[in-house]
Amino acid sequence: MVQESYWMGSTPATAYPALSGDAEADVVVVGGGIAGLCTAWELTEAGRRVVLVEADRIAAGVTGHTTAKLSVLHTTIYDELRRSSGREAARQYATSQQQAVERVEATAGRLGIDCDLERVPAYTWAESAGGAEQLRAEAEAAAEAGLAASYVTETGLPFAVTGAVRVENQAQFHPRKYLLALAGDLTRRGGRIFERTRAVDLHDGHPCTVATEGGQTVTAPHVVVATHYPVFDRALLFARLEPRRELVVAGPIPAELDPRGVLITPEQNTRSVRTAPYGDGQRLLIVTGEHFTPGTARVGERFERLDGWMRERFPGTDVAYRWATQDNTTTDGVPFIGPFHPGTDRVFVATGFGGWGMSNGVLAGQLLAATITGAPPPWAGLYDPRRLNPLREGVAGLKFQAKVAGHFVGDRLRPSPVASVDDLEPGTGAVVRVGGRQCAVYRDEAGGVHAVSARCTHLGCIVTFNDAETSWDCPCHGSRFATDGAVIHGPAVHPLQPEDV
Repeated sequence: MVQESYWMGSTPATAYPALSGDAEADVVVVGGGIAGLCTAWELTEAGRRVVLVEADRIAAGVTGHTTAKLSVLHTTIYDELRRSSGREAARQYATSQQQAVERVEATAGRLGIDCDLERVPAYTWAESAGGAEQLRAEAEAAAEAGLAASYVTETGLPFAVTGAVRVENQAQFHPRKYLLALAGDLTRRGGRIFERTRAVDLHDGHPCTVATEGGQTVTAPHVVVATHYPVFDRALLFARLEPRRELVVAGPIPAELDPRGVLITPEQNTRSVRTAPYGDGQRLLIVTGEHFTPGTARVGERFERLDGWMRERFPGTDVAYRWATQDNTTTDGVPFIGPFHPGTDRVFVATGFGGWGMSNGVLAGQLLAATITGAPPPWAGLYDPRRLNPLREGVAGLKFQAKVAGHFVGDRLRPSPVASVDDLEPGTGAVVRVGGRQCAVYRDEAGGVHAVSARCTHLGCIVTFNDAETSWDCPCHGSRFATDGAVIHGPAVHPLQPEDV
């Protein structure tokens, strides 16, 4: 078994240079995932001079660890939107998401990108009677929104369901093959990509300036913040974004057992199924689920549950790959794509994709490029981050903020699972009090001790050890750090400080 994303393991590493001096552009895009790359490519195609800066490697963070379902059927979004925001909102959501699916196929065809793109139906299934009734309403709402949706009682899964929504003409693809080709076309058109270039500050002015960790600056009239979770938060979006992490296991199956679709159920703490070409008459079965808040302990046990589910439902399947992914959900369930805050027409954001980053990332590129060039699409208002929907967001927002407050206060009082650093077994980590300070301490397999501050550098919450991925994760806003304190995942932009224990 490989502890690596299949998408990362089946494509070459990138080697774009780091920014070594100040730069200027028409637009600077911060973040090299699907949203940032699609936005940069769309703008370059529209004739804009674009600089993209990425803290690590492009298409290697959340985008490199996705399940890559390119679908408009986002579990049960249409019935929820119809009830909370009206039928027109549901119709706009369906139209914009389907346009994103079509954009990928059209672009891949025009540029000759071989990215394993396959058109398949999408399903949301249920195994309980109550779930099936909910899906009848979702099928009706999705059809009413203009999708080729129907309620069915059979899928390609090798087990019975009580009901499912089926939407025709959706897709699955290899995200890195697509995005690395898009990056190549972007640079051929004059766009510039700088990797290992972490943005740490933003000046929203005329023009805007993005400062990097190395001391360089990029100046441009417009900035797009596409860092998954905004690393700059002028609009206080952290109060309206809840991080969630999910686990992925994958293994080869005979091609004749392919369920032939992209499928998901909200039951059983989420289960998602798709396949990918794998050669020699096989398909790679990719199963996702066990969603949880970053900073939750016992991640290894969650992997075991997901492994067991795959083996039970697809007998004979052995796990070949195992990885994890992360996304953020907005308090009203619709992504934030548009102006960063009410006082700006120069800085834009794309975030809160709710686990559906492929269609939303492509959509973000289309929406933001059109807005910056002066022709926003008619559905832009649906995604505008400046929107306020107190009736829909109020309860979810209060629950999330109460949870964050509980961690901020309660985790400072939580006793350590070990009495001292000496009690840590090799390969384990824990938050330990040393001289009155809470230190995140990891003992490696050779017995060496690595200690950093346990206070997240974003807003000061206390991190928790992730036993399956050997990282320190923040339960408040999803920042993740390596055992030496280096930032793995924002919104934090600064490492955890070393501690002497």
